Amino acid sequence: MLYDPERAFLAAARRAVLATIAPDGRPRLVPICFVLDDDAPVLYSPLDDKPKRGEDPLTLARVRDIHADSRVTVLVDRWDEDWTRLAWMRCDGRATLLEPKALEHDAILVALRAKYPQYEAHRLEGRPLIRIEIERATSWGLPERP
Repeated sequence: MLYDPERAFLAAARRAVLATIAPDGRPRLVPICFVLDDDAPVLYSPLDDKPKRGEDPLTLARVRDIHADSRVTVLVDRWDEDWTRLAWMRCDGRATLLEPKALEHDAILVALRAKYPQYEAHRLEGRPLIRIEIERATSWGLPERP
C-alpha cells in the first residue's frame, strides 16, 4: 500500500490535516499530530487533553463524524520557499476509535511521546486514539511509485 518514500514522508511529518464528513456532508478539517504504524498502513492520532470546548473527547465533532461515517482523509504537506521541494500526500481511509484497553494502545503512546515530547505532560492513558487504516494513498512531489 505505502511505498518507502511515502512511509518516510509520513513518518517525518510533524502534523497533518484530518478531514471527516460532517452531518451536512461538508468536510470538517482539523490539524492533528499522528504516528505511522511501523508494519501496517495505519495512522494513529491522539484525542489529547489540550484545551477543547468540552472535557469528554467523545463529544468532539471529529469523533461524532467518525461514528456516523468512518471515511476520512489525511493530508500531509511539505512547504518550502524552494518550490522544487514542495510535496504532499493524501491518505484516504477508514477511522475507528482505539479504546485505552486495546493491546496496542500503550505502545502507540510510547511512539507518540517519542515523536512529540510535549505529550509527556498529557494524560493520554485513559483516552481513546483515532486509528486510521489507509486504503488509498496519493502523493505529489515524492519519488515515483515503482
